[in-house]
Amino acid sequence: MTDVTFVVRNKVGLHARPASLLVKTASRFESKITIIKENVAVDAKSILSLLTLGACKGDRITITANGRDEKEAIQKIVDTLQNFED
Repeated sequence: MTDVTFVVRNKVGLHARPASLLVKTASRFESKITIIKENVAVDAKSILSLLTLGACKGDRITITANGRDEKEAIQKIVDTLQNFED
């Protein structure tokens, strides 16, 4: 299992567009990918689950991946979140 903590920098947090991009990215990987905020864990491949987190700018989220492509999955998801500008 691989994990990383990420601080949400997008001014409106993980709303529909960045969540959609995150789901698209996560869905390309075989690994099970989870996003955790304040002890609530959701499937990164489900947009509805991601939106229920209510992650806002400045919130810390933990991204975990477990599977044969976990390291690449984590890196691509972090890249997606870092490069999203609203």
